[in-house]
Amino acid sequence: MPPSDASPGTGTSTGAGAGPGPQPAADAQDTLDLRLTEDLVAVFGEDEQVPAETPPSAGAGESALLDFPSRWGAAGTAAGVFQLVPVRLERDLTIISRWMNDPAVAAFWELAGPEAVTADHLRTQLRGDGRSVPCLGVLDGVPMSYWELYRADLDPLARHYPARLHDTGIHLLIGGVANRGRGVGTTLLRAVSDLVLDHRPHCGRVIAEPDMRNTPSVSALLTAGFRFSAELDLPDKRAALMIRERALRDLL
Repeated sequence: MPPSDASPGTGTSTGAGAGPGPQPAADAQDTLDLRLTEDLVAVFGEDEQVPAETPPSAGAGESALLDFPSRWGAAGTAAGVFQLVPVRLERDLTIISRWMNDPAVAAFWELAGPEAVTADHLRTQLRGDGRSVPCLGVLDGVPMSYWELYRADLDPLARHYPARLHDTGIHLLIGGVANRGRGVGTTLLRAVSDLVLDHRPHCGRVIAEPDMRNTPSVSALLTAGFRFSAELDLPDKRAALMIRERALRDLL
């Protein structure tokens, strides 16, 4: 289980914005029993354009637990036009595995090694019950980051903080060196948390839990409109609980 995160930074981006926290157990009883199928599509390269996807039907690759991120559309940002594209294993494994083997990312996500290591991590989510959706972040048509959106209230993380119904967590890594060190992580953290709040009407808060030692990540989240809430002793790290609240989104 990846223990921590690399940092998107406000100006020193090295990898992940809010690294993975506790992952849901396969036999957990606190969520719906939804089995999802994989939608296999053509493989694309890192520098190729990504075509717009046709929104899946209910149960075909995503769960209603996260309100179908593939249907959220694109967001205009200062860095360019950004879109979340749910991962398809045969299309995306090579690029995500390459990112995971970048030393700046591997130090925190702990998924370096052959593609099978990353594949196992992705399959856990793709074949799960829909509490976690792995996505590519596509900027101006080019895949450049990896995201995990997850139901924090249905995750083991909820045992460590006062979770509220529909709390939504985010993890991020910036894949390409060219997109690090210029504030892109901060811009995208705000954009993705805005997408969550815009398209998940029952979600009142977006959650992140970077390692407390990762001050650039905490700083990036603060700049993106999150506030520091608490320190958490998680099984794999001491984390900073960062929260962006719907009620304060236009003030921070």
